[in-house]
Amino acid sequence: MHPLDIAVIVIYMITIIGLGIWFGQHQSRKEFFLANSSMGWLTVGLSVMATLFSSNSFVFYPSAALGNSLRIGLSLVAFALMTPVVMFVFIPVYSKLKVETAYEYLERRFHVSVRAVAAGLFVLLRIGWMASATYAASVVVSSVSGFDQITVIIGLGVVAIGYTMLGGLRAVMWTDVVQFFVFALTIILALILIMAHTHMGLGEVFTRYFDGRDGLVIDFDLSMTREYGTWAILIGVFLEAVSAFGVDQVAVQRYLSARSMKTSQIGAFLNLVGIFVVIPALLMVGVALYAHYMQTPGELGVGTLTEVLKENPKLADEGFPTFVRLHFPPGMAGLFLAALMAAIMSSIDSGIHSVTTVLVVDFRDRLLPFLRPEEGKQELNAIRITVLIIGAISIGLACMVGGMGNVFDIGKKLTSAFGGPLLGVFVLALFSKRTNTLGALLSAILSTVITLYLMYTQTWFSVWYWPIGFGLSILLGLVLSYLASAPQNPMTFRKIMQMQESET
Repeated sequence: MHPLDIAVIVIYMITIIGLGIWFGQHQSRKEFFLANSSMGWLTVGLSVMATLFSSNSFVFYPSAALGNSLRIGLSLVAFALMTPVVMFVFIPVYSKLKVETAYEYLERRFHVSVRAVAAGLFVLLRIGWMASATYAASVVVSSVSGFDQITVIIGLGVVAIGYTMLGGLRAVMWTDVVQFFVFALTIILALILIMAHTHMGLGEVFTRYFDGRDGLVIDFDLSMTREYGTWAILIGVFLEAVSAFGVDQVAVQRYLSARSMKTSQIGAFLNLVGIFVVIPALLMVGVALYAHYMQTPGELGVGTLTEVLKENPKLADEGFPTFVRLHFPPGMAGLFLAALMAAIMSSIDSGIHSVTTVLVVDFRDRLLPFLRPEEGKQELNAIRITVLIIGAISIGLACMVGGMGNVFDIGKKLTSAFGGPLLGVFVLALFSKRTNTLGALLSAILSTVITLYLMYTQTWFSVWYWPIGFGLSILLGLVLSYLASAPQNPMTFRKIMQMQESET
């Protein structure tokens, strides 16, 4: 790398570590977990965006557009439909009940066993997600920088674990804000540079992209195996988004850190605005790369672009980093690497922080309260040790997920089997008075097992496992609750809102 690239990366890393040290000066349990519920809407919104828009996204949106279609862009419709659900259903519930984690609600509605199972599903989902997100970014960082992939994973993981241990949620959220602006700026600059290299206008780039190809934007084929099918994206990504932004502790923890419910709701809307800026820009990067490689297919392989991608579809994942390595000027290549580091560290820091919160609050404090230290300093040290352990596990898994397919499939496979059933349990709890503890508990376990079985015995497109897991959870929950009828705590969404109105 050019010395200017190294300088950009060093400045960025010093800034991130400095934030962790700065915010680590006055820590307590509430500060570490919830930033004393003092965060504003800008920090909440951009932190949610930077966290859940993982390094997977940085790779697979351009890859999908370059490889075969823009149908993944229909994710924007799914995100737009998801946001009101999160703003006006889930955020009011958490705000009213004043919970420390999302899964506390499930104990109030059902039983501590349901809370534990749901929290366990989250832990498995998020550790798998961290591993896949870390792997995705490491592929690109390794390709551009020349460093060994394992070295990249371990190095960035250590930095992310370090500032998370020091600064808690406040450090994590503010580094997320910095990271959002870094990768947003990088995407825009990259798009400008790629367009310049095509020597084409915007209209000509699109003409070249769509020439001789059908079904690139919409394809209502109901095939379970077609990649990026319209129905799969609209249904699967919507459910994934509701799960990620509505019942995942990573997002919920940011809502709980806000000054008020309204602050959280504005932050959730700001997250949508950020999505509508970043995703179209990344898709346009893929479109522009297609035009570029049509002119110079030899940069990816021998033959025409169509032949190259047909022989090795995974080369689409290499399209963006290959262009960076060959054409980015000194300094800008360093900014690109800093953006990828931002994406990977944002994934790691938020994941290990939220998993630590759930392990401490939902498992240790609730099930093993005698293990909780009496002194605040000892408690903080115990929390930081947990952060270290979870981080080490996630980094270890990230070194082993490369054989599961392209970066898109890796991310979906490691989350859908747990995220779909988890969302199903919350929907049953909020909107089905009939659902009881046994039904909710067994539906979560059985739907997870069945989805995992299908995932490794079928060759369906990975996004379909989200509606499969969710649908199984809902169906089994209703049927099993009917067969084992029992009186339940009627703390449904309607009841919670009535409580809010009466207190207001």
